[in-house]
Amino acid sequence: MADVASLAMPFFGLILLGFLCGRFATAAEGGLDWFNVYIVYVAVPALYFTLISRTPFEELANVDFIAITTGSTLTAFLIALGIGLLASRGKLPEATIQATAGSYSNVGYMGPGLTLAALGPAASAPTALIFVFDCMLLFTLVPFLMSVASDRRESLWATAALVVRRIALHPFNIATLIGGLAAYFHYVPPKPVEQIVTLLSGSAAPCALFVLGVTVALRPVRRVPVELPALLFVKLIAHPLIVYGALTLVGGFDRVWVATAVLMASLPPALNVFVMASQYRIYVERASSTILIGTVLSVVTVTGVLWLVVSGAL
Repeated sequence: MADVASLAMPFFGLILLGFLCGRFATAAEGGLDWFNVYIVYVAVPALYFTLISRTPFEELANVDFIAITTGSTLTAFLIALGIGLLASRGKLPEATIQATAGSYSNVGYMGPGLTLAALGPAASAPTALIFVFDCMLLFTLVPFLMSVASDRRESLWATAALVVRRIALHPFNIATLIGGLAAYFHYVPPKPVEQIVTLLSGSAAPCALFVLGVTVALRPVRRVPVELPALLFVKLIAHPLIVYGALTLVGGFDRVWVATAVLMASLPPALNVFVMASQYRIYVERASSTILIGTVLSVVTVTGVLWLVVSGAL
């Protein structure tokens, strides 16, 4: 338990510090925008480039792992979508956001810091693969379903262009692609550039976790949806169980890769759930409540998964 505490407490402690600052400090909320710019466009891309460029290229072409983890996220999405359709009485736009809350882990802000701390550099390749392909899946599903449900009925080409643009231009995906090319060609940046990238990547996890806490604090619970327990059960319990069951059933995967996938699936709903809800002006307050309560509950569930990983019981 001491090993688990040494992993979990600093991780959630940074979120707590951000939450306390967001709740009690008097700084303007606008400053958070620059923090997010730094994290999304500079620090985390540097981290992903560092992780991927130092990974043997053959590890990045693990098609079976990609198919199983992405398929597991799709399964969680479909289960949560069914819950959402029941709770919203068939309203597809609301159900789409609910499905995203039940399947989209906070793999960008929380994932790398947790998996690397718990499992070391060997977790870098599965962490990046899960992030890239989960994002591709959800950046495809959400615009498609929203287009189907929209009264305006946007054309298939407009929806496809939106999907491709979101996937291709996401800074994390661009950094992962460049890192993959660097791994393939065994490219090492010049020493000064490498030192800058190393400094930036080292700041990614602390800054992301702190900002996560601040963001959650600035969006207090105003409306708790009745379907929230079911959605969080899918996200925090069912999703990691589906991933573990599928990888174990197929077999042949390295222990670190299995543990990484389960840890990533056990993370609470991503902040992007709120971003998507705000973009479509649907389920906004309830999305905020789901993220806040899910993050609080994940202190217990993620710590439990960490104990399974550290103890060797997973």
